[in-house]
Amino acid sequence: MAEQPASSDASVLSRKATVVLIEDEPEIRRFLRATLLAEGCRLFEATTGEEGLREAEVRQPDIIVLDLGLPDMDGLDVIQRLRQWTGVPIVVLSARGQEHDKIAALDAGADDYVSKPFGVGELLARIRVSLRHAERTVREVGEPTFGVGD
Repeated sequence: MAEQPASSDASVLSRKATVVLIEDEPEIRRFLRATLLAEGCRLFEATTGEEGLREAEVRQPDIIVLDLGLPDMDGLDVIQRLRQWTGVPIVVLSARGQEHDKIAALDAGADDYVSKPFGVGELLARIRVSLRHAERTVREVGEPTFGVGD
């Protein structure tokens, strides 16, 4: 019997997904940097909300991983500002673990929410799911086309 190819879900990260990580805690940033680079991602980091917004605009990432507790602004404000111009998947990674915090982030436009402390396997799985959903949406809707009028 022939071997089945690897699931497309497992290979989503291996397609060089571009990730913007907005996280102010150096230890978590260092850990996620090593993890995401080992998964084959292109990673751009920001330690403040404003820096993260600039990185998202310049890099046009496939996904954003966002901490809510940033030194210059609340992560909920970052989500709301991102949603004014992009539909890129946002996975929140936050120490705020109360249900009302999760609801607020999801209602603001986050696609998923992972509470700290977190398991790296779960975080990677949630990133893959968000990327897969975004990829499926692009396939179903198609790339935008523009025509020039007569």
